[in-house]
Amino acid sequence: MRPPYPPPPERSAELRQRFAEEARSERPDLSALCLLVGAEADGALDETGMDTAQMELDRLAGQLPFRPGGPMSWATALHHLLGTREGFRGSPGDYQRLESSLLHEVLRRRRGLPILLSVVWMEVARRAGAPVYGVALPGHFVVGFGPQEQQVLADPFDGGRVLTGSDAELLVAGATGAPLHPSMLTPADPLDVVQRILNNVRAWAAARPERSDVGLWAVDLSLLLPSHPARLRYERAQLLVQRGEFLAGAAELDAYAEVVAAVDEPAAQRVRRQARSARAMLN
Repeated sequence: MRPPYPPPPERSAELRQRFAEEARSERPDLSALCLLVGAEADGALDETGMDTAQMELDRLAGQLPFRPGGPMSWATALHHLLGTREGFRGSPGDYQRLESSLLHEVLRRRRGLPILLSVVWMEVARRAGAPVYGVALPGHFVVGFGPQEQQVLADPFDGGRVLTGSDAELLVAGATGAPLHPSMLTPADPLDVVQRILNNVRAWAAARPERSDVGLWAVDLSLLLPSHPARLRYERAQLLVQRGEFLAGAAELDAYAEVVAAVDEPAAQRVRRQARSARAMLN
């Protein structure tokens, strides 16, 4: 089945403005940002659909016991509710689906990537008053409960299974071959979570050259975040050229070359040559 179709240009422009405003607000709303990403991907997700997704998160939060206790009690309650009763979890096949990175689809299918399932855990738990946050382990996103000295980790991709210290060490070793460092267990900033979600979308699109449209909107949203890698401008230029938008791609390459020139003039010269080659494709 072909992944979701994008919204019309007017709707897309409105969504991007709202995304930029939310990302720059004093306390960015993670669920709102994820749903705006979903609406940029899926033209069928309208305001009613976004409200329905938020109401589902509210409904799930209402199913949790009232302040069950410390971090372990919260983690266990979320595991029983979301993992066991509601059936949220992941599988290897979820990595092949764009829907696995879209919050509204994850809520509908009860399946998704580790980071999107973690968003569900965080948003449901937060609404219920839990001390919850995301933990961006290398190669695998999980959730944490409680302060660092009492921290309890859970893996939403595995139905919210509570992790022992050795479980976390194995996850990190499997992804990097390196030992677990305490710095890896710090809470993830909401905007970093959104950037990582968009990175996953870009990786999905990069493996499917025929879906460069998806890669382009994911880069465009990433560029709207207050902090982003300058190299995204280069990636955007390459996507434009790949899509046959040679003049726009060349202009983007020239703009990126100006940024690079301040630190690496030979690299800037290479980028300018790429810009000239892009313009020559029109001849």
